[in-house]
Amino acid sequence: MVDRYLLGQVNRMSPEAPVPVVDFETENNRLGGAANVALNVAALGAQPFLLSVIGNDLEGRIFKKLLKENQLTKKGILTTSDRPTTLKTRVMAASQHLLRIDRETKTDISKTVAGQLLKKAKKILKKEKIAVVLFQDYNKGVLTSKVIRSISKIAEKANIPTVVDPKFDHFFEYKEVSLFKPNLKEVRQVVPFPVTINIESLTAAAIFLEKKLHHSITMITLSEHGIFIKKDKITQIIPTSPRIIADVCGAGDAVISVAALGLAGGLSIALIAKLSNDAGGKVCEKVGVVPVNIEDLMSAID
Repeated sequence: MVDRYLLGQVNRMSPEAPVPVVDFETENNRLGGAANVALNVAALGAQPFLLSVIGNDLEGRIFKKLLKENQLTKKGILTTSDRPTTLKTRVMAASQHLLRIDRETKTDISKTVAGQLLKKAKKILKKEKIAVVLFQDYNKGVLTSKVIRSISKIAEKANIPTVVDPKFDHFFEYKEVSLFKPNLKEVRQVVPFPVTINIESLTAAAIFLEKKLHHSITMITLSEHGIFIKKDKITQIIPTSPRIIADVCGAGDAVISVAALGLAGGLSIALIAKLSNDAGGKVCEKVGVVPVNIEDLMSAID
């Protein structure tokens, strides 16, 4: 998706309605959604192969231009005429987020488009040296049941670890993945008992999910309370550090990117959780959707 920022200043209220009038100054387009995850992966020193669908429209052309500007390959990007490129437009004044307008189609991609996308996936997984497959699900219609199952099977046969940042629609489609990372809100939606922020309650929720999905590692993001992680009988809550929060947008993208690369690099689950937690926190200190800065992350480690 494309994240568009309309920036300006507010000096008065509208006489037509009780809303501020923004004196427009500039427009800024950025890579958003899974493309922001790809930016995070690249910022951390790995090479991402982004696999997704865009529309045959102006925003699709802007998206490809942004890929080129950020030195990201477009070989996994499929352009289709039956849906627009997802566009999130944010109206900002003096770093204050006033309004967001979404233009998108969230129905599942067609079987034809899914087949074309899977063809690209198979080609990339066959020709490139892939260390980890990351499913970043926004319920926008690209990750259909067929796409999820097919890519998971290919990765499993190739012995490539799989990492998932799920959303509600296909929550229980991700079977036998390596690392499953819902947030606390999503966990509370699917677990049939109350979940509170303590090690016993979160462990019970993780066990419930593991019985359903048979994955190896559970990571639950807890917003300002940090991250819970579980592998086998090892459980831990990593608390957040005190921060001045500017914007929470993009924090989850940073968390899953660090977690995926940590898993691919063979780090311990405790270190994966600590690094992911720091990455998400650092991104929250910046305005807008931005990738993690590796120097910031290294300073947090130090």
